[in-house]
Amino acid sequence: MSGALNPLVVAVPSKGRLQERADAFFARAGLRLIRQGGARDYRGVFEGVEHIEILFLSASEITTQLASGGAHLGVTGADLVHEAVADAARKLAFLAPLGFGQADVVVAVPRAWIDVRSMADLDDVAAALRAKSGQRMRVATKYVNLTRRFFSEHGLADYRIVESAGATEGAPASGAAEIIVDITTTGATLAANALKTLDDGTILKSEAQLIASLTASWEPAHREAARSLLQRITAEETARFMREIRVDAPAAAAAALARPPAQFGAKRAGTGDGTPSRFFVRREEAHGFSDWLIAQGATSVTVQELDFVYTATNVLWERLRARLDEAQRAAARRNSTAESKLAG
Repeated sequence: MSGALNPLVVAVPSKGRLQERADAFFARAGLRLIRQGGARDYRGVFEGVEHIEILFLSASEITTQLASGGAHLGVTGADLVHEAVADAARKLAFLAPLGFGQADVVVAVPRAWIDVRSMADLDDVAAALRAKSGQRMRVATKYVNLTRRFFSEHGLADYRIVESAGATEGAPASGAAEIIVDITTTGATLAANALKTLDDGTILKSEAQLIASLTASWEPAHREAARSLLQRITAEETARFMREIRVDAPAAAAAALARPPAQFGAKRAGTGDGTPSRFFVRREEAHGFSDWLIAQGATSVTVQELDFVYTATNVLWERLRARLDEAQRAAARRNSTAESKLAG
């Protein structure tokens, strides 16, 4: 166990590419995931970190645990959340996209349908199919709720869903369905099955997300553990996108170097005697800022990568705290309304 009787619970993917990427994400922040009972155990800890327990689960199970309050934080795909969780905006807080697990949920039709390029065209196909055979157009998918919402938004109602248990992309070729709604990363699998995505048929652009449960029990100890964890993640992310600039320059250049143009977003760190020897700058501005420093009289400029940058502002924690406080106020209003009705 993590050393806490009631620890903060963090759910992470248990296998596959998503697990590898999640492990790497936490490792960048100095958080090494350890399974306590070996590779087959579904519980673990962050090495050297107390009051946090890890649950190793499938991405779909993580979504369920977050929605039910069984986990406080988790890493899972946005597609699973929007498919499986009713009223996701009230139950969950999306804290940060993680830059991996990218995929699109799309509407795909046979490539041979050369005149079908949009959802409006698909509506015409559905109407023609009903008029000709009396049958509704079949849509094979695992994303039943996303499909229904998206089709409703486009005014398309003359269809029926065939829930897919296997390889969805093979449904049109096998005759199980006319079209599909499925997830794709490169489109290669769709192309291999003679399918194409409609021009306006992207339902959702998904990627792995760091998500917080708003239905979990958030006691003060949970909040503190989450604040500390998110501080480490924020410090690493801040460092990844910043560079430290060290400058050697004659005293005559000091005045010019003390006033860097705002376009570089440079922050100066003094040496104590007022000499501007160090700056922090956005990674993409490091080269241009270094050129500017040399032009102002600097004799040498050194650019260094950073491991962690801790600041007074913990962006991820502030985002989570705001949502938790909002959820708490909403719950209090609902309880007050219910009590008023009972009293009345």
